[in-house]
Amino acid sequence: MTDTSTQSPAPIRTDLVIVGLVAGLVLAGLLYLLSQAQQELRRSPVGFDGLQVWLASEGGSAQNFTGGWLLDPASIGLLVLPVFDTVPGRDLEPALDKLQLLYQQDESDLDWRPLREKIETLPGLIVLPKWRSGMRLTGIAHPALLVEEARLNALLRSLTGEKTIRLSRVRRVFTSLPYRSQSGVGMEAELYAAQLFDGSACAPIIGQGAETLLASCPVAGSNGTVLILSDPDLLNNHGLRLGDNAQIARDFLLSAAGDGSLVIDYSRDNWLASTEEPIQRERTWADLLRFFQPPFLALWLGGGITLALVLWRSFRRAGPVLRTKVADSGKLLAIRARARLMRLTGQDGALLADYAAARVAATAARLVGPGHARQIGEERAFLRYLARRRPDLAARLEEVIGRVKALPARIPATVAIQHVEDLEQILELIANDP
Repeated sequence: MTDTSTQSPAPIRTDLVIVGLVAGLVLAGLLYLLSQAQQELRRSPVGFDGLQVWLASEGGSAQNFTGGWLLDPASIGLLVLPVFDTVPGRDLEPALDKLQLLYQQDESDLDWRPLREKIETLPGLIVLPKWRSGMRLTGIAHPALLVEEARLNALLRSLTGEKTIRLSRVRRVFTSLPYRSQSGVGMEAELYAAQLFDGSACAPIIGQGAETLLASCPVAGSNGTVLILSDPDLLNNHGLRLGDNAQIARDFLLSAAGDGSLVIDYSRDNWLASTEEPIQRERTWADLLRFFQPPFLALWLGGGITLALVLWRSFRRAGPVLRTKVADSGKLLAIRARARLMRLTGQDGALLADYAAARVAATAARLVGPGHARQIGEERAFLRYLARRRPDLAARLEEVIGRVKALPARIPATVAIQHVEDLEQILELIANDP
């Protein structure tokens, strides 16, 4: 026989769904925190956001890049690579307390392989580190917050392959180094606690000999060269404002970039597209334009016309929608008719007595609510209720009501108004009594 029974689908594991959602939220939170830390570093005194803004304001094509999409190498003239890791390839050790955080040598992790791939693909400018994390956190450029020279020497030798190359720090507070622009104008680079290196194996651009600041140096294991800047204070947010540093950055970097753009690359990975395999876009604008062609075009037109009518109608209408007037109840009509007759016949005294009773009932509803107003809405019940709480006000109200009831049927309007004012004053005190 054929088994015709159907198997019910497996139930969804709720616990797995919850674990997946939690893991997704944690991952999103970590990515957000990492992006915030990266932005804080770029905007800090040791960052290079100011360089990008300065070059862009001077007409140069400069942009920051943190990764996430492929870059076309053909459009890039110079790749600026700020290095915030003195020992690339080794994971950053997290600080355990505030003191360790201030004296932390590295700001971020970096691997050798992507760095080498970048400088072998494009003309690059490597900016060596100088300051510890305490400089970024405190905003104070103190010599105690300088990175260890031994780490920088090892980094410099690994980059160039030169075993004798070494870095040193000038003991002067400020150091000025000459620079001649492309047009022949003389300028001076000014540095605080200058960090220079021996450029005998390189082609110096700023400085010379043992006091070289910027030079074109060989790349270890390659026939190419790379620009090396030993002191980042020439280009970072902290140093651009010193001396002619900003003018030197504009003159040298824009001329080095040529017709291409200058990219300040903060990314850890190599996002440069291969020259053999050009960038292929998965989506184009034509994919989006398909949603504005028939049959979708009729839907867009209908929605646009409906929106236009709604907006036109909302602008044309002044004020809220008028409510339909509800007919008055028979009791209210009877009260109004009686009041009108009494006014026409001049019986203001009798009308005032009815008015006092109605105002007492309204005050009772205001105090205890419409649901309980019937219990104390009558004059004597209201006076007993008031006597338990405010005997002084109860006595004054009883006296006013007594005077109103003692009025003759016909009284002058001025006298009626005076009694109404007395009644309203005492009822207002009762209603507002805490």
